[in-house]
Amino acid sequence: MSRYSAMFERLREHGEGAFGAFVTLGDPDPPASARVLDALVLGGADMIEVGIPFSDPVADGPVIQASAKRALVSGVRTADCFALIAAFRERHADVPVGILTYANLVVARGRRDFFRRVAEAGADSLLVADLPVLEAEPWTSEMREAGIDPVLIAAANTPPETLRKIARLSGGYTYCVSRAGITGTHRRGLFDGALIQRLRDLGAPPPVFGFGIARPEDVGDALSAGAAGVICGSAIVSRIAAASSPASAVAPFVASLKAATRIGWTRLRNDCHAQAV
Repeated sequence: MSRYSAMFERLREHGEGAFGAFVTLGDPDPPASARVLDALVLGGADMIEVGIPFSDPVADGPVIQASAKRALVSGVRTADCFALIAAFRERHADVPVGILTYANLVVARGRRDFFRRVAEAGADSLLVADLPVLEAEPWTSEMREAGIDPVLIAAANTPPETLRKIARLSGGYTYCVSRAGITGTHRRGLFDGALIQRLRDLGAPPPVFGFGIARPEDVGDALSAGAAGVICGSAIVSRIAAASSPASAVAPFVASLKAATRIGWTRLRNDCHAQAV
């Protein structure tokens, strides 16, 4: 059983949704980044998603772009990111780790070599944010050969045939974007339950909402729509940027969002909505 499968099964047994935390590796520097990763687990994150700093991201908004710049200015390179993941894996054997990156960084090293390095570092999945689903199949096949899950992105306006392909090619979890645009614009997500149901009907890996997750209410709304979990990025990264002690700042914030993944909280929210109607 993969770490993702074990995590989702454990959470189902406990009546919880999954909380995923995203940070940029090496932000603001490698030692501080390692402490932040530990703080995410301390705060209760069930899964970790990490970004490799890249100078020209297309999906990330200004908050995460700034974090990548901080890491790059501090001298962080892709090899340093693999080292951070490997060290994290030694400290946290069971926490699923997914990498979010861009095609340029993969192609620069060669796909098979990059995927091998991902697996050797101990990461569980890889999401290439600017990889079109139409061109994904050779990539996802090579990822699976390397022993890592390919994560693909689905949205409410994704055509049915593309959703079928996403369901067939994906592993670990399915990244569902809650709204159009980039990360970190502080607009609330629109959590489409119909998208979740379509993915489940197609047999896709567990759907997890990202974009627009910044408050406990967002977490509850996403789970109420049927998602298996959520991923929060910019709201965490902004706290790293503002704090003199980033690890100390992120742990309580993560704990507050993780608390909202418990099904009892979501049911209470639904009951309140029903009474209001």
